[in-house]
Amino acid sequence: MVDFFNTWFPFLYLYVGGGIFFLGGMILIRRTKAIDMRLKKDRFWWKVLIFGYFYFVAIHAFLIIAALYL
Repeated sequence: MVDFFNTWFPFLYLYVGGGIFFLGGMILIRRTKAIDMRLKKDRFWWKVLIFGYFYFVAIHAFLIIAALYL
């Protein structure tokens, strides 16, 4: 069996460590008013960014689980 440090640790490093920078970037976008949440197209792209992050987390987690247990 493969241990934690070869499977889940890189996943956590990528999505928790990288997620901190992603969150920081999203906060920076809002604080500098680079996005206008009153505009429908800006709200759409904000949601696309959030959904995209969690989509890749889910796909990556699924593939790790599939590789380990299927």
